[in-house]
Amino acid sequence: MLEFKQTNKNHYRNRPYRKKGAGIRERFKLFLKIILSLSVAAAFSLICILGYDYITQSNYFRAETIAVEGNRILSEDEIIRETLIKPGDNILSVNLSLVRKRLMSNGWISEAEVSRKIPSGIIVRVKEHSPLAVLNLGKEFLLNDHGKIFKERSATDPENLPLVKGLKFSDLSLNEAKRSEPFNALMTVLELGRKSESVLPNSSIIQINVDREIGLTVFAFNKTIRLGYNNYPDKYERLEKVFYHAKNGQDFSDFATVDLNNLSRIVIRPVAAPAKEAEEPKKEV
Repeated sequence: MLEFKQTNKNHYRNRPYRKKGAGIRERFKLFLKIILSLSVAAAFSLICILGYDYITQSNYFRAETIAVEGNRILSEDEIIRETLIKPGDNILSVNLSLVRKRLMSNGWISEAEVSRKIPSGIIVRVKEHSPLAVLNLGKEFLLNDHGKIFKERSATDPENLPLVKGLKFSDLSLNEAKRSEPFNALMTVLELGRKSESVLPNSSIIQINVDREIGLTVFAFNKTIRLGYNNYPDKYERLEKVFYHAKNGQDFSDFATVDLNNLSRIVIRPVAAPAKEAEEPKKEV
């Protein structure tokens, strides 16, 4: 009698090969996805580059107008020269940030903004420093309305600014609380001189001498005006009365010097009289 032995098949023997084949296919699919993604990205980048080149070289966006706003001291031509933008330049190819930096390198400009006006315009907005005086600190520097030096004086700068002598670099500080008494006194006088009806307008002041002991002396209207320290609004009121008396020929017709250090004892020195009257005593008000 024949006997048939049943052999047990190993159903798991080929499974590792199937897993290995599946892993290769998955990696191949992943590789294809990466290649496809890179190809799409490269194609998109190429389209962007070609599009950018086309736009930035297109005659449609050529600069035809460069408008300047906010300038009072610098001319439009001076500001446009600072930008280095030329008529015909493509406005989309202009680096606005770089143009702003060029503008800020000019000592007169405190703030600058540059923008495009599609399709063919550039707008430049600037804010200039407001000069109050010229400080003589060995070299001459321009002082703005915030009490900061913003540039060294040059031959092309305005000439109708008061010249200030007697200060030192140590009197100035970016921190207002650390500024010296003489410097704060100077700023107060200059601020009063900016007012429209000031008795001592800055445009009429030739020079201001700063003395650490006796304070400020102002030279204006061919006269010497000793202000000292403190109480400047009250001193300006008294000075206005002195000018009124001189104009109307009351007590004196003109004066060379007025000392307002002590408001309770104002000393006036009249203009030098002819020889026989030269010894006329000083007037006190």
